[in-house]
Amino acid sequence: MIQQIPVLRVCISCRKTYDRKDLLKITKDHKQGIMLGKGMGRSAYICKSKKCYSDSKIKKKLQKALKTFLEPEFVEIFEKEITSYNNYPH
Repeated sequence: MIQQIPVLRVCISCRKTYDRKDLLKITKDHKQGIMLGKGMGRSAYICKSKKCYSDSKIKKKLQKALKTFLEPEFVEIFEKEITSYNNYPH
């Protein structure tokens, strides 16, 4: 039986390493724009802890990681999506 190695990614807010399944993925696709949880292209990951997603500088960190400007409509959708998660224990 082959053991699978977990795919690790870094949260852009707290800079800690987690399994990719435990993070929210934000992707900038060159054709479809910015997407939550899917897509291929430049991606940023945020852990599901309240401290990270309620960070006052999260918008700036996302813009820097994705190398793009975030529209206000996306920021509203992102905030609704991220607050729907339960507080993830660290």
